[in-house]
Amino acid sequence: MGRVWMYLFSAVGVLVTPGAYRSAAMEVTTPKEVTAVNGTSVLLKCTFKSTHPIDEISLSVNWRFRPLGQTTEESVFYYQKNPYPLPSGRFKGHVTWSGNVLKNDASITLQDVQFGFNGTYSCFVANPPDVHSLTSEINLQVVQSVKLSEIGILAAAVGGAILLVLLILSIFLTVRYCQRKREDTGVELENTEFKQESIY
Repeated sequence: MGRVWMYLFSAVGVLVTPGAYRSAAMEVTTPKEVTAVNGTSVLLKCTFKSTHPIDEISLSVNWRFRPLGQTTEESVFYYQKNPYPLPSGRFKGHVTWSGNVLKNDASITLQDVQFGFNGTYSCFVANPPDVHSLTSEINLQVVQSVKLSEIGILAAAVGGAILLVLLILSIFLTVRYCQRKREDTGVELENTEFKQESIY
């Protein structure tokens, strides 16, 4: 009887020890920060490792969003065998599945990024019986797009600076050429006068 209890305590000890928990948990990885230009698309990368073989039917991916400066979360995207985009809300029509669970990829793509998408995105993956997933988070920063007029002004400024440098260089080379031409002409005149004096 004592041996039975000893084996039971040993089994419980293995289940509750941190090392045993980590070995049975999913490992989910995402970049810490991502920056996107307003109106463009951005990939939210999420990869995972499981201690069990991938089950395409039962494996699930759940993306959630926490707006900047808030504590409440909202759903972004759900996947289990098939992608399930949200039928309503701020992310309706903005999220597409970009992952491949057979390649341990649970990524999504945000399209036509808006300023309201600023915040933290959480990627949760479960592959039963491996369901102890430690959620990984991405901080998304949406920045203002560059206007065409600003690009034009910048291009004009750079082009004008290059033309100015070329103009100054051309003037300098022209002046140097004229100076050398005068010096060569002066030397020729002196040589001619010297020859004439020698004849006389």
